[in-house]
Amino acid sequence: MAVNKKIIIKTLEEIALHMELLGENPFKVGAFRKAAGVLEQDPRSLAEMDDILSLKGIGKGTGAVITDLLEKGESELLGELREQVPDGLIPLLKIPGLGGKKIAKLRGELGIDSAESLRAACEAGEVSKLSGFGKKTEEKILAELETFGQRPDKLPHWQLEPVVRMIETVLDSIPEAERYMVTGSYRRTAEMSSDLDFIIVTKKPDQVNAALAGALPVIGTDASGEAKLSVTVNADEPVDVDFRFVSEEQFASAIHHFTGSKDHNVRMRQIAKERGEKISEYGVEQEDGSVLTFDSEENFFAHFGLPFIPPTVRKDGTELERTDELKTLIRPEDIRSDLHMHTVWSDGAESVREMAEACRELGYSHIVITDHSRYLRVANGLTPERLRDQIREVRAVDAELDGITVLCGTEMDILPDATLDFDDELLSELDFVIASIHSNFSQPQEKIMERLHAAISNPHVDMIAHPTGRIIGRRDGYSPDVAQLIEWAAEYGKILELNANPYRLDLAEEWLVLAAEKGVPIAVNTDAHSVGQLSYMDTGVRYAQRAWLDRDMIVNTWTLDRFLSHLGRKQ
Repeated sequence: MAVNKKIIIKTLEEIALHMELLGENPFKVGAFRKAAGVLEQDPRSLAEMDDILSLKGIGKGTGAVITDLLEKGESELLGELREQVPDGLIPLLKIPGLGGKKIAKLRGELGIDSAESLRAACEAGEVSKLSGFGKKTEEKILAELETFGQRPDKLPHWQLEPVVRMIETVLDSIPEAERYMVTGSYRRTAEMSSDLDFIIVTKKPDQVNAALAGALPVIGTDASGEAKLSVTVNADEPVDVDFRFVSEEQFASAIHHFTGSKDHNVRMRQIAKERGEKISEYGVEQEDGSVLTFDSEENFFAHFGLPFIPPTVRKDGTELERTDELKTLIRPEDIRSDLHMHTVWSDGAESVREMAEACRELGYSHIVITDHSRYLRVANGLTPERLRDQIREVRAVDAELDGITVLCGTEMDILPDATLDFDDELLSELDFVIASIHSNFSQPQEKIMERLHAAISNPHVDMIAHPTGRIIGRRDGYSPDVAQLIEWAAEYGKILELNANPYRLDLAEEWLVLAAEKGVPIAVNTDAHSVGQLSYMDTGVRYAQRAWLDRDMIVNTWTLDRFLSHLGRKQ
């Protein structure tokens, strides 16, 4: 694992949390939180620090953790603490109002170590007797426990992604697994999926079956044989996974069949039937009973006189009548820029130069550095003075780097009172201005729309970021009138963002379709807080495909000259 500053900060904070849960000395807990804060406030990336251990606020204990991370890529202390904290305590942090201190108090005074013991204590009225809790808190905890721990019917794409990566790592280690692909709704970049499906080419299914069952954290098995293995694997939430074993000849037909969707497959079977053929997961059966197989999905579709149809648009069958639109459908290779990213100046992990160099490696022609504004203190937002200092640094990096243009920007908060975090004079010094809401989500829709209108009508604001504030599967956001926001974007000639962070994918698909109808340009941005998160772009582009977005309406496909011309600026 490549260690960056954010990983060190997260590790120190996690150690502090585990110590707190175990009832450790508050001064010791505070030392780790202080060290994390020191690093968060330091404007340098890890590579730019000559001696991280010499920073004021980094002591012997915290320094040992940092040394561990730098040398081994992991913290031995954190591993030990995870072993000591009862398995049932960490999930309790998901209950609103229960932080590390309160859970430690529950554990220390009532012996609480799980949701079950917490429920029993609440029902017995023991929790309300503790100082700092009370009857209302006890009632709220009981209400939350009613649905706590229930397994959801579907999981968001972002929650399944690490499970997919884990499974792929295991499959890569099995020599008998010659080839594989994840299929189903996950491959279609659906926001939510009920399970995962893998198609595996192998001549030795028994050995692959046994290797998977032995290497994965399996907590249940529904089926196990030469054709299929169905298991439930342990993760943040249990995930059902089906593995199907096929021959090389069957692979293309199998991945098409199990990618779906159901309606897409029905329409393909209708086309085949009209030709006297039958489609199955094994191939295409001819009238004489023989079965045609294909060496790729492209050739599978070509057999029916169709171009390759990306998994993302295989939905209701109408995609087969929209094949002409595939020629201009946005593709990952069309992306020239990323217009929303963060650095160590606010809450990012890398420096301006490091982000720029990474984007140059991706082949981008231009990027915008957009750190948070001062209102977002939790993210070390920039004051006007710091932003002007950053502008100078960005200009210097731009002048020094060949092959990429680095522009100055900000992700400026739209404040609860419908004012903006920076004045117009400062905004006029920037190349690109993002406005976004990060606070007071519970305000009435009328007030939310007043805030959004104040931003989108400002002549210096170029784009509204993550326009609804949603986190898929976690929160709905601040519920704006999105149709009205799209109308305003069209009226004022502004850009709306499709935030490619898998947690967000905001704007949602239905609103992207409406934005396209209204001619509103969309920017697919990673909102990256580290070099590694620049890879979110692929997910964002695939999600944009679900809305059939034309590459020409995606701002990131534009040349630098066209982009600056749209903004009314000259390079």
